[in-house]
Amino acid sequence: MNKVTIGLDIAKNIFHLVWLSNMGKVLKKKKLKRANIKAYFANLESSIVVMEACGSTNYWAQTIKSYGHEVKVIAPQYVVPYRKGNKNDFNDAEAIAEASQRVNMRFVPIKNVEQQDIQLLHRIRERRIKFRTALINQTRGLLAEYGISIAQGANQVRKAVPDILEDAENKLTVLSRRHISNLYDELTGLDEQIKALDKELSTLSKTKKVCERLKTMTGIGAIIATAFYSAVGDGKAFKNGRHVAAWLGLVAKQHTTGDNPNLKGISKRGNTYLRTQLINGARAALVKAGNKTDKVSQWASSLRERLPFNKAVVALANKMARMAWAMVVKEEDYKFA
Repeated sequence: MNKVTIGLDIAKNIFHLVWLSNMGKVLKKKKLKRANIKAYFANLESSIVVMEACGSTNYWAQTIKSYGHEVKVIAPQYVVPYRKGNKNDFNDAEAIAEASQRVNMRFVPIKNVEQQDIQLLHRIRERRIKFRTALINQTRGLLAEYGISIAQGANQVRKAVPDILEDAENKLTVLSRRHISNLYDELTGLDEQIKALDKELSTLSKTKKVCERLKTMTGIGAIIATAFYSAVGDGKAFKNGRHVAAWLGLVAKQHTTGDNPNLKGISKRGNTYLRTQLINGARAALVKAGNKTDKVSQWASSLRERLPFNKAVVALANKMARMAWAMVVKEEDYKFA
């Protein structure tokens, strides 16, 4: 017997459900309070339950799956084209269910609790790094108002500010000196917090075999290994490595018309944080590739000779994403030969 597809629109208090047959016909609509969701799905016959990727999706996906249902998660941008009429909760739920029934639809991997824990650390780390960058820029900008210029770069600010605060000859007032000192203390505190998160991620990577395997690849350390595991999991949600690279936005953006293909820069879709980390790892690996003899390093070195440095970096990041997927799925270490 074919399972019914249920589109579930998640909300803070009231959840909306729409049942679709295999032919796309709406069979039933229902509203449920958040408190009643678990009991309802626990007593419902096995169905295909589909929801949009958003806050709390992983929790509800794990919970509903535990009751014997097949659960799928779909990216919001793939739902919009299937919404009929005005935007409301029932129309959203119907669009979610209808989109999921398309043969070529792409779904978002559901994270387990371990992946969520690692993702939590990475998101906190990302926010603190962004805040540190903003703090550094503000410090440089405020000092420039007093005729004090500091070169770009976090290390330049860390080195220069203590000397500026000690210099009694500059134009800083007592008030401005006090607040610049407070900004420097904030910067120091953020540095310590980020270091603590890096240490925790490094420790976590040692407890996961898949992360230890990923770290055998040139250019991948604890940060990238844990970020990749958190995002991709066991890799089985992707058909091949190229799909992972495309999902991360590491492939060329294509605009084809009149059978004339036009390839532009990378699409920059998907997980921005992981893509950035892979590019950073590829940049470090490319710089050191000339001193290594493994096939990938030799390939990267030859690529650097033919392409501009940044293009070679992105190409290497693409290759790293593909190899990382293969290592996870096939449970193999990095092959140097």
